[in-house]
Amino acid sequence: MTAAPVKPHFSSLAFEDVPRPDHADVVVVPLPDGATTDPAAWARAIFDVRSTPLWVRAAFVLRQALVPLIGVSRGDQSVFDVSRVEGEEALIVADDTHLDFRCAVGVDGAARLVRVTTVVRLHGWKGRAYFLPVRLAHGPVLTAMLRRAARRMGSSPGR
Repeated sequence: MTAAPVKPHFSSLAFEDVPRPDHADVVVVPLPDGATTDPAAWARAIFDVRSTPLWVRAAFVLRQALVPLIGVSRGDQSVFDVSRVEGEEALIVADDTHLDFRCAVGVDGAARLVRVTTVVRLHGWKGRAYFLPVRLAHGPVLTAMLRRAARRMGSSPGR
């Protein structure tokens, strides 16, 4: 007897505060064997500098140098701290004058998937100007970070 296939179901804490975002994306990778299903641990791993490829670090340095030119704050690593965990998702919340950002890191143990849902609501010309290059880079950057985190989490069971 074969098991019934897992049927996908999608919902995310990321949409609670921003139900109609100006930008939304989802990146999914397989959950590595032996890796934790704790979404907060995954959120920390994804945004850990060890999961950031060198080319992404360089882009962040460039971002930090350029954003003051349009009046956007530089921010720091604490912007990626987990705000809350509910069920299989850890939610990161960051609001600023130029945008509202939600990032939900979900771990579906039954489907053996890790997903990162990002939603953004832009505010005014500063938000649009800031997000123009970010929109192009966000997918490849997040995908690279999630894949590196998955390699690290898979090599560190029970993390």
